[in-house]
Amino acid sequence: MRGTTAGQPRQRASAWTVFRVFLGLGLVSFGGPIAHLGYFRDAFVTRRQWLTDSAYAELVALCQFLPGPASSQVGMAIGLSQAGIRGAVAAWCGFTAPSALLMVALGASFSHWRDVVPPGVLHGLKLLAVVVVTHAVWGMARAFCRTPAAWGLMLGAAALLLIWPSTWMQVGVIVLGALAGLGMPAGGPPPPLARTGPAGSRRTGIVALSVFVALLVIPWRAAGAGSLPDVFGLFYRAGSLVFGGGHVVMPLLQEGVVAPGWVTQEVFLAGYGAAQAVPGPMFTFAGYLGAAMEAGRDGWVGGALALVAIFLPSFLLVVGVLPFWQRIAGVPRMRAVLAGINAAVVGLLLAALCGPLRAEALRGIADLIVVIVGVVALVRWRVPTAWLVLAAPLAGMLALALR
Repeated sequence: MRGTTAGQPRQRASAWTVFRVFLGLGLVSFGGPIAHLGYFRDAFVTRRQWLTDSAYAELVALCQFLPGPASSQVGMAIGLSQAGIRGAVAAWCGFTAPSALLMVALGASFSHWRDVVPPGVLHGLKLLAVVVVTHAVWGMARAFCRTPAAWGLMLGAAALLLIWPSTWMQVGVIVLGALAGLGMPAGGPPPPLARTGPAGSRRTGIVALSVFVALLVIPWRAAGAGSLPDVFGLFYRAGSLVFGGGHVVMPLLQEGVVAPGWVTQEVFLAGYGAAQAVPGPMFTFAGYLGAAMEAGRDGWVGGALALVAIFLPSFLLVVGVLPFWQRIAGVPRMRAVLAGINAAVVGLLLAALCGPLRAEALRGIADLIVVIVGVVALVRWRVPTAWLVLAAPLAGMLALALR
């Protein structure tokens, strides 16, 4: 474990280390993007101390502003802060590879695929996601909600998201948090701003943002409807223009691949169901669709192309925006803004915990007992998350049996 001095990492991790850690997370990170943020905080703030809580919250706040899969973007930003561009690529490859390989394989052989995962196993993984997010909310609330104003802002953000659970409201509460932070009274000299590490030069950022815009405006369909460039363009636009993560991109992908007849509705829905059962980012569903378009040996080519296309905008945006973000965040007045954003981020996690995660996973007293035991195991007994992943399937089957 790396120590810290004054909130700063003493030593950066190598790209290979970044890959290994994210590969482990990619194998066990069930539960969707909000749960992934909980896994990331446990791995990089609590256990390895690559980041402080403040630095991690800043990355989460930044990625909420950007289109694309927020958890994957946070992972890329962590890799970038540790090992530069190679670290960002290593983080994406490690976190994405397990679910990507599974989804592309399913897409390339979808006609032989059957649902063989027991319901209890899936239910246990959903309960594990609730446990992880609860732990993250508790830890971040203790770190960032130390005044009545911050608590009020956190609860207000959660209430807004529960009343209007739209993806635009997620961005809206972050903006409101920033504005509210400006009005918070200063309680003494502000602490030094947390740093996430080197984020690249402005020149690199400008190049990345220029490439992002250029790839977005190129008329890929001119190469022919259904051609590989057309497929690339479809998935690149999906990754560029959708806020809110994997579930939100599904309608756009459905319109893009089912309407022109690239895949059938049955194939689309089968892949969507399979995507719920794999760890890692939901955007790997694109790999399934790309492979299913030309099922068979060449399906792997389409799957790889779709995966690269849908994640490339996120990579370019993180590399392009992060250098400017850290410079802007260094402005003294920005400390107040970031305090408000941090409280709003906790509210966002709390709303997800009280809303979709609770509705999806908690269906009875037995489920609640499993979650309480899991939270106590993390907070009081400090049981490693990996052990809970191993116990989750058994707990899920037991909860279903008791129900």
